[in-house]
Amino acid sequence: MAVIDGKRVNPRRVQLLGDAPGAFAEARYVRTTAMKTRRVVDLIRGLPAKEALTALKFAPQAASEQVYRVVESAIANAEHNERLDPDSLLVTKAFVDEGPTMKRFRPRAQGRAYRIRKRTCHITVVVESVAPAAKPKRAPKKASGGRAAATKGSAE
Repeated sequence: MAVIDGKRVNPRRVQLLGDAPGAFAEARYVRTTAMKTRRVVDLIRGLPAKEALTALKFAPQAASEQVYRVVESAIANAEHNERLDPDSLLVTKAFVDEGPTMKRFRPRAQGRAYRIRKRTCHITVVVESVAPAAKPKRAPKKASGGRAAATKGSAE
């Protein structure tokens, strides 16, 4: 493990975040398939962390519960270890890798056996601190009559 400024630096953190302020969390050997979990992870990538939790809470997929726990853990890591404000966190990276597959067999007719694959996956979520951007002020809408006013004027 590398030592920078008297602190031990996790090489995985350097690989995922570099010098950016943020944190990550991993769930390994989760008993869902990577393909099903990727559908859920694609929903939250790029969202603010609080919105990601809300989206996951109401997502109908079974894998959303596991992803929710990983996002929650990443937010807690950022808050506790890095002293970051949870409201300023953004899910910058979220990905799912395949884990090991457990092979089981089911008996079938005439002495045959079918293979059952019990797949696992590893879920990784990276949250980074982003300064809250000021919302641009909109110009007030012009009071144009629109299409209806244009047709009335031509009929006269």
